[in-house]
Parts: sequence; structure tokens; C-alpha cells
Amino acid sequence: MSAQYTLLDWLVFASYGAILLLSGWWFNRKRANSSQDFFLGGNSMPTWMVAISVLATSQSAATFIGGPDQGYQGDLSYLATNIGAFIAAFIVSVFLIPKFYQQKVYTVYELLEKRIGPKAKRRSGLMYLFGRVFASGARLYMAAIAVAMILYGNIEAQSVIIATLLLALAGLLYTVFGGIRSVIYSDVLQSVVYVSAAIAVIWCLLLLIPADFSTIMAALNEPAPGADSKLAIFKFDLDFGPSGVFNMASVLTGFVLLNIAAFGLDQDMTQRLLTCKSEKEGSKALVLSIVMVIPVMLVFIFIGLLLYVVYQQPLLMNSESGQVVQEFNGEKITIFMYYVLNEAPAGVKGLVSVGIIAAAISTLNSGLSSMSSVIVQDLYRPYIEAKNKSVADSHFVKAGRVGMALVSLSLAVMAILCYFWQQYSDMPLLKFALSVMVFSYSGLLGVYFTTLFTKRGSEGSVLAALVIGFLVTLFMQPYMIDWLLPQEQRFYLGFTWQLCIGTALATIVCCLGKPKLGQLTNE
Repeated sequence: MSAQYTLLDWLVFASYGAILLLSGWWFNRKRANSSQDFFLGGNSMPTWMVAISVLATSQSAATFIGGPDQGYQGDLSYLATNIGAFIAAFIVSVFLIPKFYQQKVYTVYELLEKRIGPKAKRRSGLMYLFGRVFASGARLYMAAIAVAMILYGNIEAQSVIIATLLLALAGLLYTVFGGIRSVIYSDVLQSVVYVSAAIAVIWCLLLLIPADFSTIMAALNEPAPGADSKLAIFKFDLDFGPSGVFNMASVLTGFVLLNIAAFGLDQDMTQRLLTCKSEKEGSKALVLSIVMVIPVMLVFIFIGLLLYVVYQQPLLMNSESGQVVQEFNGEKITIFMYYVLNEAPAGVKGLVSVGIIAAAISTLNSGLSSMSSVIVQDLYRPYIEAKNKSVADSHFVKAGRVGMALVSLSLAVMAILCYFWQQYSDMPLLKFALSVMVFSYSGLLGVYFTTLFTKRGSEGSVLAALVIGFLVTLFMQPYMIDWLLPQEQRFYLGFTWQLCIGTALATIVCCLGKPKLGQLTNE
């Protein structure tokens, strides 16, 4: 099997390429000349744009593909996680965003320097960089798969590597001159592209299914006699395993922690909130982004529900039941990509491929900007200042651009490693991409809970908490459980519960440290 793109598909690609070139020139025509403008957009970005940028940063090629897969294999319960997101947004808006604006920080980790010490800032920044390279590199790899299909009609190693390098270069050129301002403008554009692609797919699937909307919904509500409804949103069963991560117990615990970390401790998202005019506007942007996530995720999950009808409801489709072979050139793919490559109409196939690329570029640009800001503001600037060197502020803008280039190269290398890693691993890359930041989040949450709500913590205990959070999460992974424990003692926890345990232990460890004299204030 190979991807067969028509002339109409290639016209879609050409149009998108032209839009990228034109918008890239337009967004970067005004170069950022100060570090405050390069990393914070001059604190002048409109609230609605920042909200869309946060939305786009939370989406990715992994979400574009994984959303439909969740609908196909599961139900609507993923939407319930937004309850945890709203709770987390309230906590971040009350306890973190005001402090970030009061202290006029460039990165979220600068708060730790003022409360505990410079080593705490550097170590937390390095933990973030470590996790983000893995997570964003995996997302870049997924987009490279789509590009390889477009350019070469296969997903062989050489094709994927070239596609990865092209994407990394495109993302770098798109943002290297304008900084975070270009990233936010780009996010708005890319969001329009990939949401439009998803809506086009829904339209095509509705035309394909020979039934009215009410009949489709009835089939989804009762897919088989006695089967659970695929329209279920709230789950109240108490399942601590990987299959129970979307139940309400998990939503009100692990997902609250996950979103606190994502919105308030992960520079990738929080940097956007720091570009608003005030802390009030930053909080508004955060809440608005969650409101917008709900219909966007519903669109992607609904694609999977319709694909379930197409491939798993033969009576409704007036067809014979048959097994769907989800492969592309011998490689296993999701049901969504199977549909796109085999049955999507001309033009829509190209639009979906473009949508995946748009989601990837949006996420890639976010990583370039946020990781570069941490490298420059948390690592490089303190090094220069410690040497008592007097340099102009424009020097750090240039350093930020060099940092973006280094990050782009690092993510490309990680994406290429993901290709070979997937060949020898049974763990789905999609699951890896969505949950890998838990390794970093556990320790960071422990450190920040200690910083915000206690008078404890030291530079040494911060390091210990970050290490403990990482190791505890690592030892709860299925492959580690299988390696360490005999079969009768093995247990498997969902990643949200792993986060809860890792955060609790990291908080306890961080609280063991005693602050230095003069650092007994949270301000």
C-alpha cells in the first residue's frame, strides 16, 4: 500500500506552502530587538491570540492522530478531563500567574531563584528541558511520518529522517527572528488549518455513512447489545490501571496535577501567558484556552466515533463485516491514518496531511521559543553575569536565536531516535508522547508545592525532589515492573496515578530541606 495523492491534493500542499512562506515573511518582518520583546512579546499580545496559542501548544500531531483513535477505541470520557483543567486553571491563576508578573520573570523557574536559590532555578530548568526534548521530539517524529508519506510514499528510515530535518528547519526559520510574537501569530494560523482539516473529515464521513444523524447517534449510544455507550462522558468506576485514567477519580486528582504542571510549571505553555499586558489578562487567556479546547477535542474524538460506525457497524453501512488491516508499507498505523490513506476523497487527503503538519509546526515552534528562553535566561545569562561581563541586551536576543537553532537540532535528533526506538519497542509512541512529561512534572510539582505553601526547601532538597520524582515515575512504568517484579506481584498504574504518587514523594523530599537565612519568604 502507498499513499496516492491526486492533483487536487498537491494543489492543497502548494497552497499551504505558499501560505507558510508568506506568513513567515510577514510575521518576521519586524525583528525583536530586546530580550523582553523576543521572549515576552513586549507584554503586548492580545488575550484572544494568547488563548489560541495556548490551545495550539496543547495540541500536536499526537493529538491530531490520537484524538480520533480515542474515539474509535473508547468514548467521550476524555472530555471530562477538562474539569481537572478548569480546577488547575483556578489554582494557577491564584497562586502562580500573579507571582510571575510581580517578579517580572522571563521563565517560570526564576521564581525558585528568588525563594530558594540560583541552583534551584537551574536544576528545575534542566529537568524541564530534559522532558521537553523527549516529548516534543516524539511529536516531531509523528509529523515527519506524514511528510514522508507525502514526499516519498513510504516511511522508510531515510525518508523519515529527511522529513524530520525539513520540518525542524521550517520551524526554525519561522520563529528565529520574531521570537515569541512570531510563535503566537503562527499558532493562530496553524490552528485554523488543522481544525479546518478535521471538520472537512467529519463532513466526508457523514456523507459516507448511509444514515441520518439521529440513527448514527443511536448506534453510538448502543454499539452492541449490552455494550457500553460510546457517548459516555463521565466514568465513576474506581480503576487505578492504565484503562482507568479518564475516570472521575483520576480527573479530580491526577489530571488536576497534570494541568497545574502544564499551565504553570511548563515553560512551553506558561511563556504565552507571560506575554499578556497584565496578570489579569494572562488568567483570562488561560481560562479561554480551556473553553476552546472542549469543542476542538470533541471534533477530533467525533472523527473516531464516525470511523467506528464506518468500520465496526456493517449493518448500518450496508456492508459485510471485515477486518481492517491498519498498516502502511508493513508498519502499523492508527485507524484515522488508515482512512486518510485509503478512503479519504481527493483534496481531503492533502488537507489532513497539511493539518498534521500544521499541528506539528505549531508545537515545534512553541518548543523552540520556550526551550531557548530557559537556556538563555536560566542558564546562559546567569553565567555571563557571574563573570561580571557587561553585555548589551541585544546580545541575549542573538543568544536566543542560537538557542533556537540548538533546540531545533536536538528535537530533530530525538525524532530520528524515536523512529529507531519504535522499531524495537512494544510501547505505542503516541502514549509515550502524551505521558512522557510526567517524568519531569512529578519533581517540579513537588518543588513548587513546597515553595508556594511551606517555608521549607533548599537547593539540595530541590535536586533530591527532582531526582526522586523522576525515578519513582520511572520505576512505575510497565517495562520496569515486568523487569523488577515476579509475575504474581506485578501491578500497573495509569500515568495520572503515577503523577500523584511521584508528586507526593517529591514534595515530602523537598520539604526536608531547610532554607538559608534570608530566604524564608515566598515573595
